[in-house]
Amino acid sequence: MSEPENRFGEGVQETLPTAPRADGPAPPARRLGPVTVVPTLCTLGNLIAGFAAIHYASEREGFIVGWSGLTFAAALLFVGMALDAVDGALARLTRSHSDLGGQLDSLADVVTFGVAPAYMMLQLVGPYLWAVAAVYLSCAALRLARFNLELGPGRVVEHKTFRGLPSPGAAGAVASLILLHQHLLVANFGSDVPTSFVRGAIPLVAILCALAMVSSIPYTHVANRYLYGPKSFPYIARLVVLLVLAVWWLQETAAVVFTTYALSGPVQLASRWVRRRSAARADKAG
Repeated sequence: MSEPENRFGEGVQETLPTAPRADGPAPPARRLGPVTVVPTLCTLGNLIAGFAAIHYASEREGFIVGWSGLTFAAALLFVGMALDAVDGALARLTRSHSDLGGQLDSLADVVTFGVAPAYMMLQLVGPYLWAVAAVYLSCAALRLARFNLELGPGRVVEHKTFRGLPSPGAAGAVASLILLHQHLLVANFGSDVPTSFVRGAIPLVAILCALAMVSSIPYTHVANRYLYGPKSFPYIARLVVLLVLAVWWLQETAAVVFTTYALSGPVQLASRWVRRRSAARADKAG
């Protein structure tokens, strides 16, 4: 029997990939295309709003009379949400989306809709719920990374649904409850039961939103489905009623709207499952 062939012989070595030399030329850097100014400024404004929300969440008082630091932080979070919606709409309208804009948008969203609401919850409820805040932040980051991979670099798609709860919707649910809690503290209805109930519900809502963000549950794209395009007269009337309620009871309306949206995905999924089960039973009975 002949000796086994040497696997590290010279003939085999020539077929193995060779590592680039350390002193060799570096690969050419990828050139960036032109960057649109207004959408990029809106994205940076979203990032700054999230950073400011983190700062003011640690303050006892805000700059506006009667507002606590957490109230001001929640308001800044909604400003960031509006800027996030505007930059996407402008990119679609002007067809000026780019790889840089997509990556920058996700980085800003991690701060504004991930770090900021998690930190605000810790400031209100207490540091003993650090694990809940960490889970929320991690799920927000995973959700944004998955969205980037599914959408593709630099693409803006006119979709009607999301896979999983969007991070602005999750942040809105947490921030609106914090805003309602601060409002109840100032209103002082003679009982701390509503305030304590809202305060205790915030961590539960945060963990449910975290799980919904990384789920495959379909959620409606509110702007694309309900705001763009022609609408019927009854729809406009219902929208006006909602706006009037928001004028008179802003904190309560915001909390109801965002919490309802966060729950809408599981409710619709359960409703479809019940309808399928009912249809299957009807077919067997027929």
